[in-house]
Amino acid sequence: MPLGDRSGPGTELILAASSYPFPVIVEVRGVTAPAHFSKLPDAMAALLKSLDMLPLSPDQHGYFAELFGPLEAQSIGHRLATHGEVRALAFLDLTPTVVRLYPVGPGAPQ
Repeated sequence: MPLGDRSGPGTELILAASSYPFPVIVEVRGVTAPAHFSKLPDAMAALLKSLDMLPLSPDQHGYFAELFGPLEAQSIGHRLATHGEVRALAFLDLTPTVVRLYPVGPGAPQ
């Protein structure tokens, strides 16, 4: 397939991931209620602000800053398009806490 031809298999996935402006939900289970955002970058920024307020280790703060940083919107969009959600664990003391980001709408993970 020539490089200019963008109608081959997998094109839908690439387009969905690169243009992920549709609504998403973020939550830190047991800490924050699920919050709806119309755009992925806004959701990621709010999630980072919430995580910054938690008593996480410096390593954990660094991990989440890398995972949900502003330059990672396309990567997170791709994960959402292919897997339906992005999950990670934050450890508050020794308690694992699920951090989730997933699309709004029918078929979204519960």
